[in-house]
Amino acid sequence: MTAGTSQRVELAIGGMTCASCAARVERKLNKVDGVSATVNYATEKAQVDFPAALSVDDLVGVVESAGYTAQPPKPEASEDSTESLRQRLLVSAVLAVPVIVLAMVPAWQFTYWQWVSLALAAPVVTWGAWPFHRPAWTNFRHGAATMDTLISLGVVAATLWSLYALLFGTAGVPGMRHGFALTMERGSGAGNLYLEVAAGVTTFLLAGRYFEARSKRRSGAALRALLELGAKDVALLRDGVESRVPIGELKVGDEFVVRPGERMATDGVVTDGGSAVDLSMLTGEAVPVEVAPGDNVVGGTVNAGGRLLVRATRIGSGTQLAQMARLVEDAQNGKARVQRLADRVSAVFVPVVIALAVGTLGFWLGAGSGADAAFTAAVAVLIIACPCALGLATPTALLVGTGRGAQLGILIKGPEVLESTRQADTVVLDKTGTVTAGKMSVTDVQGEEAEVLRLAAAVEHASEHPIARAIVTAAEERVDEVPPVGGFRNVEGLGVLGEVEGKTVLAGRSAFLEQHGITVGDTFSQVKTAAEDRGATAVVVAWEGETRGVIVVADTVKPTSAKAVAELKALGLRPVLLTGDNAGSARAVAAEVGIDEVVVEVLPAGKVDVVKRLQAEGRVVAMVGDGVNDAAALAQADLGLSMGTGTDAAIEAGDLTLVRGDLRAAVDAIRLSRRTLGTIKGNLFWAFAYNVAALPLAALGLLNPMIAGAAMAFSSVFVVTNSLRLRRFRGVA
Repeated sequence: MTAGTSQRVELAIGGMTCASCAARVERKLNKVDGVSATVNYATEKAQVDFPAALSVDDLVGVVESAGYTAQPPKPEASEDSTESLRQRLLVSAVLAVPVIVLAMVPAWQFTYWQWVSLALAAPVVTWGAWPFHRPAWTNFRHGAATMDTLISLGVVAATLWSLYALLFGTAGVPGMRHGFALTMERGSGAGNLYLEVAAGVTTFLLAGRYFEARSKRRSGAALRALLELGAKDVALLRDGVESRVPIGELKVGDEFVVRPGERMATDGVVTDGGSAVDLSMLTGEAVPVEVAPGDNVVGGTVNAGGRLLVRATRIGSGTQLAQMARLVEDAQNGKARVQRLADRVSAVFVPVVIALAVGTLGFWLGAGSGADAAFTAAVAVLIIACPCALGLATPTALLVGTGRGAQLGILIKGPEVLESTRQADTVVLDKTGTVTAGKMSVTDVQGEEAEVLRLAAAVEHASEHPIARAIVTAAEERVDEVPPVGGFRNVEGLGVLGEVEGKTVLAGRSAFLEQHGITVGDTFSQVKTAAEDRGATAVVVAWEGETRGVIVVADTVKPTSAKAVAELKALGLRPVLLTGDNAGSARAVAAEVGIDEVVVEVLPAGKVDVVKRLQAEGRVVAMVGDGVNDAAALAQADLGLSMGTGTDAAIEAGDLTLVRGDLRAAVDAIRLSRRTLGTIKGNLFWAFAYNVAALPLAALGLLNPMIAGAAMAFSSVFVVTNSLRLRRFRGVA
């Protein structure tokens, strides 16, 4: 893509393990003259605008100089990465369990058990821990410290000291035992093994990394879901001959046939026929739009009525559907990155620990305790500072929280979304399908209700129009029997007529009746005008040359929406109603559910702009939607909540999915997410607290393997127990 002398490229960035890695790559790229880059840790992509004087290879070189890899995106890369992580986790778990058991159960410590432990632990602390060692080295080269640095330091220190004790100390002698005595005596540490700490830390943290990677793998699914909405083949009409060909063979100017129920193959203009087209994927509105020759249609929308002949005007990346996909991708790339809490803590904690270890070494050397005792104390500081529970803090809370959420119909996609639930102060609600039911139903019947419905349903029964379906459904629920129709005729865009029980029955627009010499009358005209003012559709019904009634069809508000809006307000959120519908309809719905701020008649790009405007005002925006037209806005919002009753594109673009079509699930989702975030913060505190409490013991040279093991076990047990409290969460719905 070029714009003047500027070019744009998308690069897949490899080697990032946390949000601070993404920030580092972004800073490195943006230091180059003329380059503007955005790096997304979740999708592992960089979107780079660069001048013509530079090449893509130059950009790749910049990224590689920062210690990462860059190349054009490969769709399967994240899946391969996740599978690799899964293999490391499984192998490490199988090898680490016996190492931990042998170290903690003296009765099972047979002769030469320590050498078996070394053989089992070696692959875990090298190959298994490689996803931590590699970025730790990269961070070290660039003077930074993250959670990976802390993990790698602890694992390496524990392993090297264990090797020293085995090869040069007394730990390798036959019959050596790890007892239960939690002694506080200073010594050389030459008989101490920390292999279970190194193997256990690696395995637990790999488990956390795997669960996170698995959730990240879904990040590109919104784009795939959008593009899959397009037709796969098309009924092409050339020289009067119709043939079905793959969509890739369609060219601008070609004419194609769209039958009832089929999707438009691409953007075009109607050249023949008339029909109602379901534009809900574009506008979100349940009412189909009538089209006739000369009207534009959009690829991916559904033909709900008659046969259409369409001339293609845009294909491929130029279609509106492709533009919507780009909106989603741009929104995902530009979404604020939340640096993980563990990384923020590690950035401070790691330098402090290293300084403490160096200080400990210097102190004991200066105190004349000997190099052996001094190095024992310094290494002990590094070992005890690596909190095993740090790797469990986020994934265990997420696993319990997401499990409880699934029971309540809430799917949380990853740890990054939780911080936004706490900070959100504005909630943007899509109208159709979110606040309202998203389908047409009869809300009012003027005239003799049973007879008007019965005869209108008789002539509408042969029509596939959604409004006709709503009238037929209402009649089937409210009257005993719908009579058969004869001589049925459908006048596209106006109405239907037919012979029912010897009467000529007409149902449709007032203009349709007037064409047949029937006046609507003042009373029914007022009903019709009032209905249309609030965004409803009025179907006028007449027989025997006289208007007999009006049937009002509209999208109805869900019965729980008003309560849900009140509960969202109670959580400190300011609701905004957003819709592609007209002002009358939107304001009527807003008044019914208690929303003061309404934005109307907006298309997908407009919805993104509304979210951006609110964010520019300093608001942290949560968005609730269900349609394809909401996907880009859901991705742009700080927190996207997608209704599970909606489209795949919307579901995949959201951060949270509400399986139920009940807006109160959004209240539960925000409450549960905030509770889960609080649990993660508590877990992180205790994950560090147990180990920090033992740091003075290590610095004083009083740490032995049992204290290190006990700190690891107690902090892990506490973190798991604290996370399990989330199972008691109760929803309001």
